[in-house]
Amino acid sequence: MWCCRSVSSVQTSLALRMLPPSQPRPYRVCTRNRRKRKGFTATSLADLMEQVAGSFSITCQFLTLVVEDDGTVVDTEAFFQSLPANTPFMVLEKGEAWTPSKLVLPSFRQPRRSGIAKLSFDLYKLNPKDFLGCLTIKATLYEIYTLSYDIKCTRAKYFLKSLLQSFLYMAKLAGQVLLRGSTYVLRYIGDEESSS
Repeated sequence: MWCCRSVSSVQTSLALRMLPPSQPRPYRVCTRNRRKRKGFTATSLADLMEQVAGSFSITCQFLTLVVEDDGTVVDTEAFFQSLPANTPFMVLEKGEAWTPSKLVLPSFRQPRRSGIAKLSFDLYKLNPKDFLGCLTIKATLYEIYTLSYDIKCTRAKYFLKSLLQSFLYMAKLAGQVLLRGSTYVLRYIGDEESSS
């Protein structure tokens, strides 16, 4: 039986090494009282918990991460990877418990609709060294239907550099045209004075 365990652990470690590394995804994390909210990008649960602990000044050992909407504890990597990007999380310290938001209305009352559509924009960076980040546009209709689109501006720095290089080339070209034109004007004025 011991041999089977070692073989399965070898297969697992080989499988993990062969899979490509996952891309960082954006998440929002708040404190238990929902007063502090911050955005993070992480590739794994451990990565997110480390960033959250550093940002909120909490020791990683006393940290619990739950889904903000329903209080589901996020304690496995598989469950974390199954959650969509921009999932709102709540960080709990040791001894704290999840509480529902005060904005949650009882089920027997229909919520008042504040409008037809709501549009929100979220800016985030996949890498701290990125020139421009990414933009998530989220539209909610009648507080029921949601549509979101993620725009990754990863080539914006290259585009801006190309634009500046073409502007510099055009400025040099305009300078050469002005220089040549002024030379011809000076010659023409010199010829006019010598002929009179």
